[in-house]
Amino acid sequence: MAVRSEVGAPARSLVRAVPVWAWLTALVALSALARVFFALRIDAPWIVVDELIYSELARGIAAGDGYSIRGEATYAYGFVYPLVIAPAYLLFDSLPDAYSAVKAINAVVVSLAAVPAYLLARRVLPTGLSLLAAVLAVALPSLLYAGQVMTENVFYPLFLAVVLLFVLTLERPTAGRQLLLLAACGLAYATRAQALALFPAILVAPVLLGTWRSFRVLYATLGGVAAAALAVQLARGESPLGLLGAYAAAGEHTYEPAEVARWLAYHVAELDLYLGVFPFAALLVLFALWRRLPRVLRPFLAATGSISVFLLLEVSAFASLPSVQRIEERNLFYLAPLALIALLVWVDQGAPRPALAAGAAAVLAAALPAVIPYERLIGVPSQSDTLLLLALWRVHERWVALDQAVAVAVVGAALAALAFLVVPRRYALALPIAVLAFFLAITRPISARMEYAAAGALAEGMHKQQRDWIDRAVGGRGEVGVLWSGNASRFSVWQSEFFNRSVGRVFYVERPMEGGLPTTQLRLDRRTGSLGDVEAPFVLTDGSVELVGDVVATDPARNVVLYEVDRPLRQAALVEGLHPADTWSGPLVTYTRFDCEGGTVAVALQSDPALYQEPSTVRSGSRSAIVPPDGRPHVFAVPLAPRGGRCVARFSVSPTRVPGPNDPRPLGLHFNSFAYRP
Repeated sequence: MAVRSEVGAPARSLVRAVPVWAWLTALVALSALARVFFALRIDAPWIVVDELIYSELARGIAAGDGYSIRGEATYAYGFVYPLVIAPAYLLFDSLPDAYSAVKAINAVVVSLAAVPAYLLARRVLPTGLSLLAAVLAVALPSLLYAGQVMTENVFYPLFLAVVLLFVLTLERPTAGRQLLLLAACGLAYATRAQALALFPAILVAPVLLGTWRSFRVLYATLGGVAAAALAVQLARGESPLGLLGAYAAAGEHTYEPAEVARWLAYHVAELDLYLGVFPFAALLVLFALWRRLPRVLRPFLAATGSISVFLLLEVSAFASLPSVQRIEERNLFYLAPLALIALLVWVDQGAPRPALAAGAAAVLAAALPAVIPYERLIGVPSQSDTLLLLALWRVHERWVALDQAVAVAVVGAALAALAFLVVPRRYALALPIAVLAFFLAITRPISARMEYAAAGALAEGMHKQQRDWIDRAVGGRGEVGVLWSGNASRFSVWQSEFFNRSVGRVFYVERPMEGGLPTTQLRLDRRTGSLGDVEAPFVLTDGSVELVGDVVATDPARNVVLYEVDRPLRQAALVEGLHPADTWSGPLVTYTRFDCEGGTVAVALQSDPALYQEPSTVRSGSRSAIVPPDGRPHVFAVPLAPRGGRCVARFSVSPTRVPGPNDPRPLGLHFNSFAYRP
């Protein structure tokens, strides 16, 4: 085995001159400041409904309502993260201020990952290289998730703490450590159900080390807990899959082995690229040298190998679901510090390069990125889950065609693999430094794409300078219900709900709102427009719904209206014929006015020059109007004649056009608003 490499004498002197706790404190503080800087550039939640879920849970805890969403108790989501961010909602009445506080909490908590990363590295590395491992752990681009209200911010440092305890237990498997490890895995599972992969990992690693007989306490306790949990589920008449909470549906799918294998290849390849190639190749070499390495390294390598295998299998199986079909880097970046520590171990061991093992590792690390279907995966679906592809997306936008992105990735991986083979051993420390530079280089383009996505989500849902405009309009006079018509953007509800405490329950008449959050169905009396007795004195809806009551405030750019309603809740008018979650019409739109004695209704119509080059015609009774394709609103007023206490106007639109294979809806005109005059 080659002689261990050393950090230069000046660097060693500097490291020794400052206590480790001071280095780590400074590192956490510096990382937290950097994360706050990037996080505060995120204008609004955009990974929805996830961010809304954890915001609602934290608000429920802060309000003393426990784990609840829209006033309904739920135990389907992780318990730990909402507890961590709940103080932000307790300290700040304004939800925009609480949102900023949550991002500050995220920045600090996720930066604390430096501590377990250092302690884990210290099991196999000297102090200086262990501190470098801590730096790399908080330099990951994925720490940009501090700008999102997501469990990643707590799970990342907790995951590293579990791995640290895992390695300590493999080193000395006392009964106390085994029980503590199981408790830590349970806490990780209570944070994020994905931690389920930790349980088979901690069962297999002792077998790899040949020490499984010393883990009787762990095996017996885990078996007993699993049996008890299954018995409880069965006694309650529920499926064992219920233990997965909101992710139970993933366990009901039939997985195709070939599909899982394909997505496993994609995930391994993307992880290789995300790490900058060097750590991936170094880890493979260390596994190949298992029997020649010092025994002190084996617990770390066994833990790294077992956790990596089961986490990759779990995530790849999830990604193979027809509803997912994307690389879930967001669920895998937790493995990065383990591979980065492995790279530093390789450097510390003298950068060994046995011809067969090093050559095979380099070739595999260079070739794997070629299997990723970049043209299909680079785009909006990847922006919340696959951050490395966002950097390649920026490369595509500025320099190369999308079909050339694979060449950029493969050439970059090949050059990195070559460097892994030829950099002299005395300069091997340059490789982890290059990985650090790579992380820093791709952070800004990834952050820019996140900022763009957040700005788009906010613009789609709200166009008000004060995001808590509903709270300000209500002034603490009561709860605001939401009446979902299906004709508006979901973001108009989500953003309003996220930034306004007064917004509570969500109601619907025909189609429940997508997202899986609690909603309540109302029954519309089509003779009177009555919707029943709703306790909320205020109701938020869109312009396709007119309620009996007074308009308190509006967001006209998003066609959102806040009513102080008369009770029982009644619709003044009903609009049918618009496409769900849109103002686009089909060929026929019907406007029904309840409790009507006549009058007129003026409709704001708008064409789209991207779809139409010729004028459109809209007819109602004996009247018609021509709407040019200029993208501007045009008002069409028609008289209303009462019949049986109701007035009905039917609008036929010609022509209608299907935009393309990705949007098979027949589209006529935008019906932006309806204004009634008695």
